[in-house]
Amino acid sequence: MTGDGEATSGGDTRRGRATTGDDDRLWATIDALRTWLDDSNRQPPREALLLRILKISEEAGEVAEAVIGAIGQNPRKGVSHTWQDVEAELCDVVVTALVALGTLTPDPRAALSAHVAALAERAGRTVDGPGARP
Repeated sequence: MTGDGEATSGGDTRRGRATTGDDDRLWATIDALRTWLDDSNRQPPREALLLRILKISEEAGEVAEAVIGAIGQNPRKGVSHTWQDVEAELCDVVVTALVALGTLTPDPRAALSAHVAALAERAGRTVDGPGARP
């Protein structure tokens, strides 16, 4: 979807590929956020992990609220959000999930890469190697 709420075509030019430096900065930031949360955590490790996983659901609820607000579904509130709000809330879900993943496993980057590769393989959409399809 565009910021105006219009669906984008399959050839959406906004979908640039991240560079290795961007990827490294992303994971370093995720690790810094996880460390920041760890430093202020007062829960035992198991409960901290469970709370971080539950936080993903809370953030997903905020996405739903933003979508409802962007289309004006609630007659009492009308249009209360923009598609940029939806985009920001989706990013919050992703960051929250990556922090939770980093709490669960010592190598979240490898876990995510392996999982995405398996999903792409099942969908027949590998992006490198023989028969690669973007």
